[in-house]
Amino acid sequence: MNRRIVFALIGLAIAGILTVHGAFSQVLPSPIRRAINLPDDNPQLPFSGAILAGNTLYLSGRIGLDPKTGKAPADVDDEIKLLLDHVKATLVQAGMTMDDLTYVQIACTDLSLYDKFNGAYRGYFTTKDLPAREFIGAATLLRSGHFELQAIAVKR
Repeated sequence: MNRRIVFALIGLAIAGILTVHGAFSQVLPSPIRRAINLPDDNPQLPFSGAILAGNTLYLSGRIGLDPKTGKAPADVDDEIKLLLDHVKATLVQAGMTMDDLTYVQIACTDLSLYDKFNGAYRGYFTTKDLPAREFIGAATLLRSGHFELQAIAVKR
């Protein structure tokens, strides 16, 4: 075999290997990440209300606080409404709805409120496919709240 052909084939093989290696070693661009905060969120807190990364929204733990007093209302129904309205508003700010929730975790200081919470919670969804959920007991929550909710949503 001609030496020129052998060297040409070896050169092409090395060039091919380097090209393939270069194509697979490219750094993939990270999804756009931005904070989602509502106007009544406290800017002094050391966390964001939610983080939108690509099409996934990570919602921080929320308590149904009265914006005027900074505490949970005495009426549990009012607290539940404030909490779920705030979650819904955060989702809307990110271009999503409650139906985009995929996982919800609720901490509650009184597990006898489970059915009361479920009655209000179900009314915030239009889909029959509700998100996966965890409802756990907690000894106490900040600001005398009965519920704290954190969640993950993926835009449909």
